[in-house]
Amino acid sequence: MIEKSENEAQWYVVHTYSGYENKVKVNLEKMVENRSLQDVILEVKVPMEDTIEVKNGKKKVVSRKVFPGYVMVKMVLTDEAWYVVRNTRGVTGFVGPGSKPISLTDDEVRALGVEYIPVKLDLEVGESVRIISGPLESFIGVIEEIHTDRQKVKVGVSMFGRETSVELDFIQIQKL
Repeated sequence: MIEKSENEAQWYVVHTYSGYENKVKVNLEKMVENRSLQDVILEVKVPMEDTIEVKNGKKKVVSRKVFPGYVMVKMVLTDEAWYVVRNTRGVTGFVGPGSKPISLTDDEVRALGVEYIPVKLDLEVGESVRIISGPLESFIGVIEEIHTDRQKVKVGVSMFGRETSVELDFIQIQKL
């Protein structure tokens, strides 16, 4: 795991009063602008997802919060940034033990869909890999194609005595 430097921006999770997520986002963005902290607090997100609800027999796409009561903040953890976020109206605190907030790891950021972080793959076509997640977990296969732009690989897997090509994400495979 690569250790990030102290002055590199990382994602932190901030706990808010339920229903205040968007107000916290707006208030925090205003405070960042007023205090010229754009280089310290880079981004504030309320992760949303579209879901389909059926009401009276009609389908309707509804946008809802993925983590009600939480806001994601990408920032460099300085005393001033901590103070500004902590004292924003509607914020109850940072997620993490004690007074020092714990940042999300790259894997957590990727899994939560907060930000796209490309995965570096140190494999080549023809190498054997183990599938570490998904329906083919623990199967072994050989890399046939690598699509770095889409973060996907095509792996030839032997299933039921027949060679089958499957497309997988970089994070679903591991070098043997």
